[in-house]
Amino acid sequence: MLGMLFNEKEYKELDYVLRKELDEMLLDMGDHRLDQDIRHSIAKRYKTVFQMYARFAPSKELSKYVRRGWFPQAKQ
Repeated sequence: MLGMLFNEKEYKELDYVLRKELDEMLLDMGDHRLDQDIRHSIAKRYKTVFQMYARFAPSKELSKYVRRGWFPQAKQ
């Protein structure tokens, strides 16, 4: 396990970078023009970045990035 210390400015920058990366990956995973293998690779990376973000993000903010596919939804 590795540990890191951030000052407030660095914390905000890391928060911003991770959120933007999650947003971009969500868009890419929804793009059906991309090959299934590529989208699968993006999904694996998304999981890693999401876990990093989950270590310090508030639960309300984190809920915006939870993928529906991770939790079964009732079909309508």
